[in-house]
Amino acid sequence: MEPMMLVAIVFSALNSALLLVLLYIFARIAIRSRASHSIGLMFFALLLLANSALTAYSYATMAPFFGAEALPLLSTMSVLEFVGLSVLLKITL
Repeated sequence: MEPMMLVAIVFSALNSALLLVLLYIFARIAIRSRASHSIGLMFFALLLLANSALTAYSYATMAPFFGAEALPLLSTMSVLEFVGLSVLLKITL
């Protein structure tokens, strides 16, 4: 497997892990405060979690079908999403 594809898969899996943590935090806030904003954030995190999990799965199973030209873009998107989710987690805590 290409190293760039492996980077995309690993960071998509890490994105899923960060989203699980965010989902847990948002759920705790929603239970304590009963704020609709927190429920909206939970819904948003759940949709992003589904996207990240499906992305990691599709990259892992369909790696041979991606051209070499697309690999830097796929890796960059996964890494940038990871950076964004890390910042969101940092300011949420």
